[in-house]
Order: sequence, then structure tokens, then C-alpha cells
Amino acid sequence: MARPQVGETAPSFVLPNQRGEPVSLEALRGRWVVLYFYPKAMTPGCTTQACGIRDHRAEFDALGAVVLGVSPDPVARLARFAERDRLDFDLLSDEDHAVAEAYGVWGPKKFMGREYEGIHRVTFIIDPEGRIAHLIPKVNTKTHAEEVLAWLREHR
Repeated sequence: MARPQVGETAPSFVLPNQRGEPVSLEALRGRWVVLYFYPKAMTPGCTTQACGIRDHRAEFDALGAVVLGVSPDPVARLARFAERDRLDFDLLSDEDHAVAEAYGVWGPKKFMGREYEGIHRVTFIIDPEGRIAHLIPKVNTKTHAEEVLAWLREHR
């Protein structure tokens, strides 16, 4: 499926978070949503990215933005990741990668000469009306939180 673009309505979803509770994009209407897709919990790059968000949580809150991380990990692994790194935002389990496919971030990848299907590290910023306001197609895990916050400060 093609990746939704800026100005288009964000695909709706309901996914379980690290506590097994359903999180719905529709329930977040009226708020800014930072929806970021990452390949695998508890790996070095994904940990760096998640901890950057955790460390800037107060700034996201001050801007009225909800952050949601999505990976194909099962709920139990997300719970361990959140506990291990004291992550205080929702991590969503997309085990069948249906949401990743709806957002056009599931596809072929290469790592160490091996080809496989997986999630591409992409971030969508969704406005309070449910439209994609900004897209970061190639995320730097070390500067991700700062980049998203800078965009939100300037455009929200």
C-alpha cells in the first residue's frame, strides 16, 4: 500500500499498548499525535529513539502532543521494553503489521546482505483533525525527538 502523504487523512487504527489496553487514533482527535514506527523493541537504535522521547516528554506534553511508538513486537516484549527503559508513553503492538501496511511503512529491507520484510523507521505527525501534517521518511534515532519538537513548535 502507498504511504499516506501530507494533507491526507491518517489511516484509523486500534492497537494494544504495552499494558494490553486498546489505543485508538480516533479517540485522540483534537490532539496532535506523533506516530512513529520502529523495527524492534530493545535494540540499540530503537532504544536511543525511545529514550529521546522519554527524556523530552514534558516538552511534548507542553505542546499538547501524544507520542505513540508502533512496532511488530508482541505486547509482552513492549512491556519489558517500557519497564527496562522507564518509557512513559504508549508503545503499540502491530504484530500482523496491518497498521504498518496501511501507513506504507512495511516492506523489503536489507541488513548485512540479508533481505527481509519489516518496518521502515518513519514518523507521521497527525494534526487534531486527523490529517497528516508532517512526515519524516528517514529518521535519525539520535535527533528524532528534537526534530519532531522543533517542527511542532514552528507549525502547530
